[in-house]
Amino acid sequence: MKKRRISCLGIFSILLLVGVCIATLGAGWLVLTLPERAEQTFGPYDPGLQFTQRILLSARLLLNSGDLVYPGNAYGSEKSFDIGLGESTYSIAERLQSEGLVANAQAFRDYLVYSGLDTTLQAGEYQLSPHMTPLEIAQALQDATPSEITFNIIPGWRLEEIAAALPTSGFNITPETFLEAAQSPPPGVDWLEELPAHATLEGFLLPDSYRLPREMDVHGLIASILSNFESKLDAEILEGFERQGLTLYQAITLASIVEREAVVDEEMPLIASVFLNRLNAGIKLDSDPTVQYAIGYNSGRGDWWTNPLSLEDLQINSPYNTYVYDGLPPGPIANPSLQALRAVAFPAKTPYYYFRATCDDSGKHFFSETFQEHVESGCP
Repeated sequence: MKKRRISCLGIFSILLLVGVCIATLGAGWLVLTLPERAEQTFGPYDPGLQFTQRILLSARLLLNSGDLVYPGNAYGSEKSFDIGLGESTYSIAERLQSEGLVANAQAFRDYLVYSGLDTTLQAGEYQLSPHMTPLEIAQALQDATPSEITFNIIPGWRLEEIAAALPTSGFNITPETFLEAAQSPPPGVDWLEELPAHATLEGFLLPDSYRLPREMDVHGLIASILSNFESKLDAEILEGFERQGLTLYQAITLASIVEREAVVDEEMPLIASVFLNRLNAGIKLDSDPTVQYAIGYNSGRGDWWTNPLSLEDLQINSPYNTYVYDGLPPGPIANPSLQALRAVAFPAKTPYYYFRATCDDSGKHFFSETFQEHVESGCP
């Protein structure tokens, strides 16, 4: 009877040992397959990870997979997110969670370390959406170069100045390519077909801030700017041009002169009234900016607008020189702002034929009806 008990106890011990072995083997197999399962879900791991790190991170990633493969907030809106130079992964992950861009900062950090992306995060400004999964956000933070860029055209710039801004804009468009494309209106744009045969796009590239795809080519850039111009040039403005007896091309030409003459936007309707009064009276415009345009690039000054002008400059033989030739110049001398265009469409009603800068460096002008008043308003 005693022998029988020992036999049963032995069998139980053996079975228990076998069970433990099987469980151990099963657990070992499970542990060893964790990296493979993690790689299927989260992609390749960083080869620099130690074996134990890889096992631990794989387990934690699989445990928190729901916080990584789904968006942090499916109903949120895109927002700007800045990474400071030298900012820690911990700080970045915590801020992403507080902004609602990731649901679990620790899981996000685990993924960065697992994938090796924690060492390649770039400082810079990003546009991130809560609709992105944390995995997509981690990849996006590897490149601070935005897919879209902002390109600014300054009021009063001529074509060459716009071209000169391209090399630092982020576009892969050379100044030469831009200037060549801007020498004539693109085909298929109905409202440009009435322009004179010699017309370029000078005057039609509306000064504004443009948010455009970085990969846009020169034709797309020009098309976007012209589309903006067309959308802003509403029927009210066009009717205003017509009331002044001006064609579209003449109005833009005059607006470009007003743009270059005015320093204070509020004076644009007054300046426009002076030039319209002179045109209607058959008096030469006598506008310095038209001479500056005719002179072109001043290598000594390093810009396109020679100032001050000499008496010799004022005698330059160019159809753009309104001190020599009557009426409007052959075309625009710069790209006028919407304010300048509206000033020509809706000029002030004045008796003025002259204006000159005031003596207080305010950028404002004295306006005069007679030449005698004009002379007397000169600075002492």
